Amino acid sequence: MTTAPTPVPASASAAQRGGGDPGPVTVTTAPTPTTAAPARTAQAPRPGKRRARGGRAWLAALPLLLFFVIGFGLPAVAIAIGAFTTSSDAPDGGGTFTTANLTGSLQGAYWTALWGSVKLSLLTALIATVVGLPLAQAVATSRFRVFREAVMSASGVLANFGGVPLAFMFVATLGNSGEVTKKLGLTAHGWNLYTFSGLSVVYLYFLVPLMVITITPALEGLRVQWREAAYNNGATSPQYWRHVALPVLLPSLLGGFVLLFGASFAAYATAEAMVGSSVPLISMQIGDALSGNVLVGQGNLALALGLDMIVVACLVMAVYLPLQRRSAKWLA
Repeated sequence: MTTAPTPVPASASAAQRGGGDPGPVTVTTAPTPTTAAPARTAQAPRPGKRRARGGRAWLAALPLLLFFVIGFGLPAVAIAIGAFTTSSDAPDGGGTFTTANLTGSLQGAYWTALWGSVKLSLLTALIATVVGLPLAQAVATSRFRVFREAVMSASGVLANFGGVPLAFMFVATLGNSGEVTKKLGLTAHGWNLYTFSGLSVVYLYFLVPLMVITITPALEGLRVQWREAAYNNGATSPQYWRHVALPVLLPSLLGGFVLLFGASFAAYATAEAMVGSSVPLISMQIGDALSGNVLVGQGNLALALGLDMIVVACLVMAVYLPLQRRSAKWLA
């Protein structure tokens, strides 16, 4: 940077040496280099700070971890130990290692009940997925906020509505003496609520809302640009869903299907209150075994049946978690 020349009067000695008034003297200052202020850059957190934050995160999650260990871990360990030991009413006094409990849980009526639960869960989860997807799409694309909030609120309530109240509601309406059954004459057409098909209808009452809650966030994650790009390239709406939307939604759909399967597989109170033992289910067999309805020396058979359900639940979670991570990668 250069400043303008500044006139400076000569000193007395300079005038004497020059023999007169030298006039104004021009002094030019040298250019002063200037440097821009250094920009502030974000500094990476120090390792010590990262460790401190990680420690606080673990402390925040500690209550949940303790609840999981006490509520799920300890019972699971107790079930696993009891499934491979003889019961206290056995001739040897109990506590002896054996695989008879696990073998017996996969034979005869117990295997029929296990397979019945799997079939019921597969059927109801598939129907709920097919029915819940278009309903969730209508909610996600609706311009009416009241409709959207009403459906989501109702789905949140109905997804958790089960047990004896749900069984009583269907018995009073669609049972053999129910109001709807008598007015429509459903009995003459072969309708029977207390069968495998009737129980499937009851399960759909809470599985379809659960599917709506599960798949709606994934539908909202579909980019508008994807649809516009497909239409600009001449694709029709079915082609867009077949080649763009459904492949992106497939992990979420499979994850929702697996979640519905687990919810149906673990349901107990509704089936117990409505059909009892007329429909063979593994949850009913566990209830009978825990109430003492087993042969002498097979008191731990219920624990083996519970272990079978835990294995199925673990397989369900092993499939569900990777699907959720993959769907989150596309829809985040």
